[in-house]
Amino acid sequence: MTKDLFVTIVVTNMAATSQFAIAVHVLALLAKGGEENVKSDCVAKSVNTNPVVIRRLLCSLNQAKLVVSQTGGAGGTRLVRPPEEIRLNEVYRAVSSGEVFALHRQTPNQNCLVGKNIQTVLENLQTDIDEVIEQKLAEFTLQNILDSVEQEIVINC
Repeated sequence: MTKDLFVTIVVTNMAATSQFAIAVHVLALLAKGGEENVKSDCVAKSVNTNPVVIRRLLCSLNQAKLVVSQTGGAGGTRLVRPPEEIRLNEVYRAVSSGEVFALHRQTPNQNCLVGKNIQTVLENLQTDIDEVIEQKLAEFTLQNILDSVEQEIVINC
């Protein structure tokens, strides 16, 4: 198994909650970079992960129009908007599967009263929880996160 294939498997299996946390970390770091492009290697060092993980995450953030990336020697990534204009629910939507917990991998026994109905009940619960999460995250911006960070972030790569 190649290193890139291993990283791809890890990224694919990464929990949505950790992707959100990493995305907020990445965006906070980019916000501290201001108008300068920040290289994925630098971001990966801060997050303490492989640059491939960061590049895949940046693709999702780019599709959500939260960041813009450039290739080449002067390449890197920066925020599209100021941090006070980026709401955390946007970040959540960009990287989340919308599932706060995993459902059964196999269909439960349909001959069992509980097994027959549990999937629908849990799917409805997931939907309700996700709506509450979205509403709460909409109350916060990336700037709120930056303001809460106690130590100054120094981009030193």
